Amino acid sequence: MSEVLQTKGFQAQVRSQSNLAVIDLMGEINGTADEALNTAYSQAEAQNPATVILNFGRVSYINSTGIALIVGIMARSRKAHRQLAVFGLTDHYKEIFQITRLADFLTIYEDESAAAAGTGK
Repeated sequence: MSEVLQTKGFQAQVRSQSNLAVIDLMGEINGTADEALNTAYSQAEAQNPATVILNFGRVSYINSTGIALIVGIMARSRKAHRQLAVFGLTDHYKEIFQITRLADFLTIYEDESAAAAGTGK
């Protein structure tokens, strides 16, 4: 486990497993999450994993600025030819990811095991 990166109302922590990195997200993803989220992604990226997984299981809220931050992470991932997967989204946020078409560019899984295995959608 890496250090916990935090800003007001948001925390992120990176965990490594074989050829993937998991970023545990906690709290609200909004404009104040920018620095901690991007720093966590940079830490994950530094490990050069084939896949980065975002764990939304403890995220309580995502606003439009938060969606834009996730789009930025997705763009960095695509540029590096790295797979980006997510799990732990509530039904509401799964629908938001569908509506915003984020789901077209990353894979949504039900849990960490499925995301790590790269199976199911």
